[in-house]
Amino acid sequence: MEYLKLIRYQNLLFLALVQIFIKYGLFTSFGVETTLNNFGFSLLVMATLCIAAAGNIINDIYDVEIDKVNKPNKVLIGKKISERNSNRLFIILNIIGVAIGFYLSNVIGKPGFAALFIGISALLYLYASYLKGMLLIGNLLVSALVAMSLIIVALFDLLPIITPQNQAGQSAVFKILLHYALFAFSINFIREIVKDLQDINGDKKAGMNTLPIALGRKRTITIVFVLGVLITLGVVLYMYEHLYSQQILLLYFLFAIVAPLLYFCIKAWDANTPKEYGLLSKLLKFIMFLGICTIPLYRFITL
Repeated sequence: MEYLKLIRYQNLLFLALVQIFIKYGLFTSFGVETTLNNFGFSLLVMATLCIAAAGNIINDIYDVEIDKVNKPNKVLIGKKISERNSNRLFIILNIIGVAIGFYLSNVIGKPGFAALFIGISALLYLYASYLKGMLLIGNLLVSALVAMSLIIVALFDLLPIITPQNQAGQSAVFKILLHYALFAFSINFIREIVKDLQDINGDKKAGMNTLPIALGRKRTITIVFVLGVLITLGVVLYMYEHLYSQQILLLYFLFAIVAPLLYFCIKAWDANTPKEYGLLSKLLKFIMFLGICTIPLYRFITL
């Protein structure tokens, strides 16, 4: 159970669910041509999860001292799992993820795509060891990698099979996926800033240069509020442009996404304690989940 906590199994399950929704709730619903069969897709999910799990491990390894300040009761490495075993698991998971990525890239006839897995693995290591402490750079990077976990399904399943005859349909579905990737990036970026607010004490001790340390809590939570308002307006605009004739989807977006986002903005307006920051982080995670759950509903939209 400790090893499951180390790799953040809940987050990995959510990531797998997102990719399954994309493959079977978006691509299949619209009847677009795909490259990967069920086995190939399972391998893609496995490769993604292995590299993501390795990223979680290396992040914990570098954050031991920070976590001793921010969440001393949740520290695993050095207490329940040795650093040596953690490093071994990190290396093994990366090897498995990259090896599967190399195999899949050759199967679909795009051997250069193997570089994606190598690059993501390297970026996760750089994030944990160096970039995390740089102002906004770490926040932007990890949010971009979250978005990439959605886009990579299209790169392996849609792109290799695009022809002049099916390009319109493939491109339309890919565009929808890009909208979700942008949503995931935006929500995660705000959540990363909120987490920096939660972890400010440990980050200060470690010499980090996060937004709350650079600007202070009050200015940072104001930025969080503004970003929350902007993404709410973005979702409303998306509803107006794409869902105005789809009543079921419109109502779902309104009550399951816009309403929680408005509640988030209200709570963010005057949040100033770790407990309140924790609530904001959980709200964003919940909103992300509700947003991703709309993917299977796109079968009701006519392209």
